[in-house]
Amino acid sequence: MGKNDGQHDEKPIHSVTLSDFYISKYEVSQHQWHEVMGNEPSFIRKCDRCPVEQVSWIDVQGFIMKLSQVTSRTFRLPTEAEWEYAAGGGNKSKKYSYSGGNGVGEVAWFNNNSDFTTHPVGLKEPNELGLFDMSGNVWEWCSDWYGPYPSDQQTDPVGPAEGSYRVLRGGSWNGVAQGCRISNRIINFPATRYGYLGFRLVMEP
Repeated sequence: MGKNDGQHDEKPIHSVTLSDFYISKYEVSQHQWHEVMGNEPSFIRKCDRCPVEQVSWIDVQGFIMKLSQVTSRTFRLPTEAEWEYAAGGGNKSKKYSYSGGNGVGEVAWFNNNSDFTTHPVGLKEPNELGLFDMSGNVWEWCSDWYGPYPSDQQTDPVGPAEGSYRVLRGGSWNGVAQGCRISNRIINFPATRYGYLGFRLVMEP
């Protein structure tokens, strides 16, 4: 996990072992949000299959609680480690810079090809695990508080015990290609809502 020639907070590269988990093939869509929550929070409301956005980390916890109640399954946001492992292709990884390839335009919607809007999920090329839009379209909330990486080996890391900011990964429709790199990290307050912040889910086995 991490990248020694990336941004300062992507260092150091460190070894992580993860337990099994399921992660959603697509970012959560506006239709899915409406089915669970009954409202339309998105700033860009042009299609049901576009990712839901303008949802805060706190908003997402409400969605997760309701979805878990309805389905009797345990859902949550991915940890940073789970997200990076999945975005990088897991044990099928070809070590691409972006999720699914080294050509950002083939796998991601970002500021040079998005027409400054979100797009329906699943239109770009998938990564090695068959996951879509892990680079670009909308930034994806992770469960972790933001903090520096450890240098020692970790097993199922969940980030710091407390903090001020939550982590987002993956880049977005209004961001530069650099932000779509698998190892790139940004942060925001848990209550922040913007039209480029969305999420995907993990389900416990």
